[in-house]
Amino acid sequence: MPRPKISIIGAGNVGATAAHWIALKELGDVVLLDIVEGMPQGKALDLLESSPIEYFDADVKGTNNYEDTKDSDIVVITSGIARKPGMSRDDLISINTKIVKEVTQNAAKYSPNSIIIVVTNPLDAMVFVASKVSNFAKNKVIGMAGILDSTRFRTFIAKELDVSVEDVDAMVLGGHGDTMVPLPRYSTVNGIPITELMAQEKIEQLVKRTRDGGAEIVNLLKTGSAYYAPSAAAAEMVESILKDKKRILPCAAYCDSEYGVGGYFVGVPVKLGRNGVEKIIELKLTDEEKEMFAKSVEHVKNLVDVTEKFL
Repeated sequence: MPRPKISIIGAGNVGATAAHWIALKELGDVVLLDIVEGMPQGKALDLLESSPIEYFDADVKGTNNYEDTKDSDIVVITSGIARKPGMSRDDLISINTKIVKEVTQNAAKYSPNSIIIVVTNPLDAMVFVASKVSNFAKNKVIGMAGILDSTRFRTFIAKELDVSVEDVDAMVLGGHGDTMVPLPRYSTVNGIPITELMAQEKIEQLVKRTRDGGAEIVNLLKTGSAYYAPSAAAAEMVESILKDKKRILPCAAYCDSEYGVGGYFVGVPVKLGRNGVEKIIELKLTDEEKEMFAKSVEHVKNLVDVTEKFL
């Protein structure tokens, strides 16, 4: 039986590191595609040559040709320009809309039965682009955002409480940006809500740091943006889909009646399995949380309105 095929479009830091995680986990054979000649081929060969040391049996191939992505089970889109210090995710919109549009057209042409995972920023708008251009079923186009945001929140909680990251769960809703909605009530250490374990003031500091998590790394790096955690988050989604694990993970998914959103991709907890988004989990929110979520959705709507001008 052939191994699953995962194509990663964009062989920059996020794409190449996603290929690394996916190969290490032996989730399937990886095709790494980029428009820069030689770069995906070199990175793929380098990664493949680590397989005897790391004991993974997965083929890793680099290419500049979309034909090599034919019949992929999953296509991960990381193409686009990264943020620089002082840029918001939204500043990337005109350039990355054009890139994601072209990538999606090719991905859909060669892998019409695939599931698309979008990583490119501004995330919520780029998932909308991929959905519109591919014309795939809404459950087959998903954005990677909430896993990254929640893993940052989980990291900060674990460090603050000096506990194992394995025991920390967290939930973040809404758009992937300054309006994201971390939910302390639904964030726990081995089932104990963090609201029982630390002062409100400290929780608010961690929530703010989570919101600013991407910018904090951009400012430190000076050139480029985060890639270890974003690519690990994408790999977690690939694993849940290909192994039909049905993990409950926060992802940018198409909400129509759910959460009263009315037809946009926003970050919500979903059941992620072989069919992509198999269910959206609706959490009971307080009035304050509802208000923050509504603001976040409004921001996503505005982004989508801007995006449509470039489509």
